Amino acid sequence: MKKVEERFLEYVKINTKSDETTGTTPSTKEQLVLAEKLYDELKKLGLKDARISEYGYVYATLESNIDKDIPTIGFIAHMDTAPDYSGKNVKPQIIENYDGGDIKLNDVDILSPSFSKELKNYVGQRLITTDGTTLLGADDKAGIAEIMTAIEYLVENPEIKHGTIKIAFTPDEEIGEGADHFDVEGFGADFAYTMDGGTIGELEFENFNAASAKVIIHGVNVHPGYAKNKMINSIMVANEFINALPLEEVPEKTEGREGFNHLTDINGTVEKTTLNYIIRDFTTEGFEERIKDFEDITRSLNEVYGEGTVELSIKESYRNMREKIEPLMHIVETAKQSMIDSGITPKITAVRGGTDGARLSFMGLPTPNIFAGGENFHGKYEYIPIESMEKAVEVIINIIKAYANK
Repeated sequence: MKKVEERFLEYVKINTKSDETTGTTPSTKEQLVLAEKLYDELKKLGLKDARISEYGYVYATLESNIDKDIPTIGFIAHMDTAPDYSGKNVKPQIIENYDGGDIKLNDVDILSPSFSKELKNYVGQRLITTDGTTLLGADDKAGIAEIMTAIEYLVENPEIKHGTIKIAFTPDEEIGEGADHFDVEGFGADFAYTMDGGTIGELEFENFNAASAKVIIHGVNVHPGYAKNKMINSIMVANEFINALPLEEVPEKTEGREGFNHLTDINGTVEKTTLNYIIRDFTTEGFEERIKDFEDITRSLNEVYGEGTVELSIKESYRNMREKIEPLMHIVETAKQSMIDSGITPKITAVRGGTDGARLSFMGLPTPNIFAGGENFHGKYEYIPIESMEKAVEVIINIIKAYANK
């Protein structure tokens, strides 16, 4: 059998950075290189139905080896890495028996506990880091390596009883398109887990309700020397819009289950200004109240400056998967117990963001999220303890055993 870190080190060397500007699925052809590699590995493991869809999704089935009716479980991870940072020519470094001090990535960059306090949790363990010039790709090639290693373990140990296991590796999760072409019906699982969380022990079954808002403000430009009672400076109206929203409810001032309105960019002249926001809240009531705030401010400003001065468009992105998972809480409880059985303390948290699992849950596939083990995703200080990956493999196998033994 390949060790989980061996697989991981192979996968991260393939550049699979996604790109939201291409308009294709997958958004980058390099993702298909990894898809083909995973397809070949699955076929060699004897998973006869392994396939790559027209959109670059990899699917496969490990057939049941027991004669009783138990749930079909899915495990999912994504192949792409974030557009935020380079994923080309990744040169992973292995730190043996980490001593708790600074880690020199190169002549300039240092990974330090003063920056990443979690490092102190991994003293004595083996860490995989970047060389300071790229991201690592633990998000989510660690998840892929963990699923593949668990499946190989079950294939190599047929005495371990298990039901039907479905596997999927998806493109473009990092640009919010990972579930766009997911074949839920063809996948055929009763429920699934994404192996896409961070720190060891993380277990997530709720996330933000999310929407994007675009505010376009139309001004009236007049020579400034003769502008009194004629000019409408769209930049100044935009400033009124911004200040009418709760100033404390922004990402930099919120945490935990607190929601926010986040102004992501602003572009303006006297004649026209555009504001782009993302809106986030964990509760349906709070989410709808935030949207109402945007609508009320738009209405109020149009009453002052004239109808059509402010245009608002809101597009819902995803909803909190909790409402779809709560009726099936056994899938969360089983994952929690599987961690305990592996000597892990479960950390049930809410995702301050979204996951493919959120969208899949609303597409009919309830899908909580389990840790993959990495830290400091999307940048040059990303790293992962090998022991965390090994524990993730254990958890996958424990979940599978748990349902086979019920």
